[in-house]
Amino acid sequence: MRRFNNTFHHFNGFVLVGFSEWPRLEMVLFVVICIFYILTLFGNSTIIILSHLDPRLHTPMYFFLANLSFLDLCYTTSTVPQMLVNIQSHKRNISYIGCVAQLFIFLGLGSTECVLLSVMAFDRYVAICQPLQYTVIMHSWLCQQLAAVAWVTGFSNSLVQTVLTFLLPRCGQYRVENFFCEVPAMLQLSCVDTRINEVEMYAAVVVIKVIPVGLILFSYINIVRAVVRIQSSEGRKKAFNTCGSHLLVVIMFYGSAISGYAYMAPKSNSAKLKGKLLALFYGLLTPMLNPLIYTLRNKDVKGAVKKLLGREQEQGGTCLRRM
Repeated sequence: MRRFNNTFHHFNGFVLVGFSEWPRLEMVLFVVICIFYILTLFGNSTIIILSHLDPRLHTPMYFFLANLSFLDLCYTTSTVPQMLVNIQSHKRNISYIGCVAQLFIFLGLGSTECVLLSVMAFDRYVAICQPLQYTVIMHSWLCQQLAAVAWVTGFSNSLVQTVLTFLLPRCGQYRVENFFCEVPAMLQLSCVDTRINEVEMYAAVVVIKVIPVGLILFSYINIVRAVVRIQSSEGRKKAFNTCGSHLLVVIMFYGSAISGYAYMAPKSNSAKLKGKLLALFYGLLTPMLNPLIYTLRNKDVKGAVKKLLGREQEQGGTCLRRM
């Protein structure tokens, strides 16, 4: 404890505790986090590149998927590099400005993903329930507007919560019980009553998470009704496969994010441990799995990958023949 206090006195910022009490566990986590981060960068970058290069993927669905992949790249990069540096360091410091920026960006991207997933559900609703009018309704200008609404809503929520969180006095408490700066962990540092902030945070959860979940449920209820009316079993299978990937991503993301609020003010060491593990799940594992879920279940993406690899092999063969 004295070492952390002295560190802060010398370094005007915060101490990100992480799993510092279990150094062996942290070394295992360092390797695992590195692997997951590399896979996240590779998977999401691949989807962005394919969506740009392959004309078959120039559709609203892949426009939103490319947005989601870009978002996940930024989401993990806002925390993971700092996390890896801290695991290898004894200081585990982050500056005050760095903590503010990290919380603002991480929360803004997470909030944006909540809204974007509901937009993607609406896209699937129109594609299955209004197939003949799909191209008319989901035109490029509307897609850009919906994506812009998701980004603006997410970062507006983050701005409000970041300002309210850092206005709270901390009275010398600067040990953040997590790997990165986030609202629940920062509220624990306050030496005043945080009920107003907690009410505001839960109100934001309703707006950013519960309302989009309601829109997603509404979309999928109508999708199921439309699919049931399809007479062809092949048609029903194709429709469910189209929506299955998105639905799985929704369950993982919302499940882990909403569960995280259960550990907002942990009273015991076990609750703190669960909160940290949950933060790792929604901060790293979900963004890594998103591109895998979409590519493994999607014929268009797999076809685009084969086409791209085939083009590279042809170019490589041409170069060899010229040599």
